[in-house]
Amino acid sequence: MNSVAMREIGAFGAHAVTAGALDVPRLEQRFRDRTALVGIIGLGYVGLPLMLAAAKAGFRTLGFDINAQRVEELNGGASPLQHIPDAQIAAVIGDGRFTATADFARLAEPDALLICVPTPLTKQREPDLSFVETTARDIAASLRPGQLIVLESTTWPGTTREVVKPILEATGLRSGRDLFLAFSPEREDPGNPDFETSRIPKVIGGEGEAALRLALALYEGLVCRVVPVSSLEVAEAVKLTENIFRAVNIALVNELKVVYHAMGIDIFEVIEAAKTKPFGYMPFYPGPGLGGHCIPIDPFYLTWKAREFGIATRFIELAGEINTTMPRYVVERTAEALDAQRGRGLNGAEVLIIGLAYKKNINDTRESPAFAVMELLERRGARVSYHDPLVPEILPTRQHGGLAGRRSVPLDAASLGGFDAVVIVTDHDDIDWAALRSAARLIVDTRGRYPEDPGVIRA
Repeated sequence: MNSVAMREIGAFGAHAVTAGALDVPRLEQRFRDRTALVGIIGLGYVGLPLMLAAAKAGFRTLGFDINAQRVEELNGGASPLQHIPDAQIAAVIGDGRFTATADFARLAEPDALLICVPTPLTKQREPDLSFVETTARDIAASLRPGQLIVLESTTWPGTTREVVKPILEATGLRSGRDLFLAFSPEREDPGNPDFETSRIPKVIGGEGEAALRLALALYEGLVCRVVPVSSLEVAEAVKLTENIFRAVNIALVNELKVVYHAMGIDIFEVIEAAKTKPFGYMPFYPGPGLGGHCIPIDPFYLTWKAREFGIATRFIELAGEINTTMPRYVVERTAEALDAQRGRGLNGAEVLIIGLAYKKNINDTRESPAFAVMELLERRGARVSYHDPLVPEILPTRQHGGLAGRRSVPLDAASLGGFDAVVIVTDHDDIDWAALRSAARLIVDTRGRYPEDPGVIRA
């Protein structure tokens, strides 16, 4: 056992070890009586709500983030996320239940470390585990006996065992003997007022009985219900299954939208009628394309892993193809409508995009289809502006760097009169939709905001 693992941590992160041997029941009891220190790595859309759930449950929490500015803001009581009020952060800072830090040497202090870092795709649409791997190495540098390590980031089945575990065990400590390893997939839905973290059941898989016991003891204090499964891989597969289910069904209704339009049928009217069936049907809604950090990305983690077993995930990949073509479909419908109205399509047209966020009532623009719609419109000769009450400026992104710096334009009758077309990409509630309908010359609606309005173009 190395000197780092043996050093005293102090009362803030007391060890659950006795005479060099792990006292698992004692650590389990610390989770159950909420005297354990919980560390959250990554204070973003997953980690920050998880921290709040732990702090509100009575745990002391220590949050880690590589963004020093974010750490400073959090310690000052400010929230970096629009859907989490400053008051919630200030409350847990004020009573000592939360501290944020960029000092990863303090990773030895918590009794549990919950990893909530991004798992994006490379430019080749393959899994990018660099954040997970870097975090695992950071943990290994300060790893001590008696810590529970839980990966929450969405990834392919086998990641925790095949990627995280070897990095941690390179220290000489062993999973199940010196440390405990689990996977519990995040299930956040930013901006959903009905399901905050504590009200969403948690699936948990552990490597061995002790790890599962400890993870259950921790999460039972955080959420309404825990759902233990037989292995790390099953827990990892659960999250992929949930998001692939959504991606495939959204692709289905997107394809139906195109087919029904050719037949003169409104897809939104069809869905509203179909969902009256009390069994055997679940409504999904079409849109301008997929957005967010989960649904556009997670299916490709499974398709990549499946190739290792010689399996082609044709159904999943077809769904991805359909969903990624939706921005182009929106642009084509806009061009057709403008051609019918003014006789020269998109070339030289002034177009206003409504909504940049990937879904309504939040300011999260990750993977938003709005960016693709804007770029496609401009390639066709349109001049494009946008309005989003929650996104005042487009920040730099890896894929859409040319749009960075653009600012949201006002939404009033005078400004609307200057646009040849308005394209609704995100239907925030905080928009005067009646006023927009009255002032806009042409509206292309991708969200069904104007049901049964024959003057609005469906796309």
